Amino acid sequence: MAKRKNALGLDIGSSSVKLVQLKESKKGIQLAHFAMAPLPTATIVDGALMNSSAVVSAIEELVASQKLKNKEVAVSISGHSVIIRKISLPAMTKEELDDSIKWEAEQYIPFDVNDVYLDYQILQLRPEQGQMDVLLVAAKKEIVDEYTGVVKEAGLIPVVVDIDCFTVQNVFEIGYGFPPGEAIVLIDVGASTIKINVISNGITTFTRDITMGGQQFTEEIQKQLNVSYDEAEAYKLGGERGADVDSVIPQEVQRVMSQVSDTITGEIQRSLDFYLATASEGRLSRIYLSGGASKVPALARSIENRVGVVVEILDPFRNIEIDGRLFDLKYIDNVRPLAAVAVGLGLRKGGDKS
Repeated sequence: MAKRKNALGLDIGSSSVKLVQLKESKKGIQLAHFAMAPLPTATIVDGALMNSSAVVSAIEELVASQKLKNKEVAVSISGHSVIIRKISLPAMTKEELDDSIKWEAEQYIPFDVNDVYLDYQILQLRPEQGQMDVLLVAAKKEIVDEYTGVVKEAGLIPVVVDIDCFTVQNVFEIGYGFPPGEAIVLIDVGASTIKINVISNGITTFTRDITMGGQQFTEEIQKQLNVSYDEAEAYKLGGERGADVDSVIPQEVQRVMSQVSDTITGEIQRSLDFYLATASEGRLSRIYLSGGASKVPALARSIENRVGVVVEILDPFRNIEIDGRLFDLKYIDNVRPLAAVAVGLGLRKGGDKS
């Protein structure tokens, strides 16, 4: 059989839909397609699709603009509908685990086990203790079915449903590799959700989703400066075109951005403090930031100062070849931090398990 092609990576976020197609060959990984389409405000709220037709239209627009033939798609979800737990179980075969995982899951997830899709990954075996560490994932069927439903309605075939924080982990593994003996933190700050994933020695040891994100910047600018949503977005992304750099408004914007950055950082710090209090690793070596809000300089500075760990902006296209004849490299450079989830999804193939 021919080697399976990469699925289309389709990141359905609360502010936009991003599409990535990658080509893998012996020479490495190449970017074949990349495109984004904005979504109307409140299309997605707390991970639930409030305006499915807008999402379908955005997907159809992206597929048409890129003239795509591949119909297989990988999507991902995050938020309250997803439960991720690292659990320790008595050592058993994969077959035994397949048979017992539903019963095991009932002890760790707050949902009715019949209302979720379950999956797991064996992280490591500890034969000397007769134990094994397993990463358990449960996702509400209702949300998964909503996301796969809009993909089907747009004429595509969903073959993978991933979790946002794991897609960023895939990107990091391809681009950077996991430093042995170190605990690193991947933080993806989307418009409405912050996804935190702590990885120690290449293994996920802690995850948390926080319901806040880049939208907070826009809303606070709107409220405190009494401007429209579109004006607030423009200020957030670097100030109004033609405005005097010394005028009052940009300084006020800077003050609001710093305030919101501190609030977001406080939530991130609480999560990392909780992790450090319960983990054996002891310290974090580096934080990698992605997502639209990672472009706000005040946020990276605030995290670095409060957490006391070096913060670096994640480049999802690192180790991925981008042909300057096919892509506007200036545009790609501008959107790099936003593409992490989509690129992670584009690394997946239908039928794979990792």
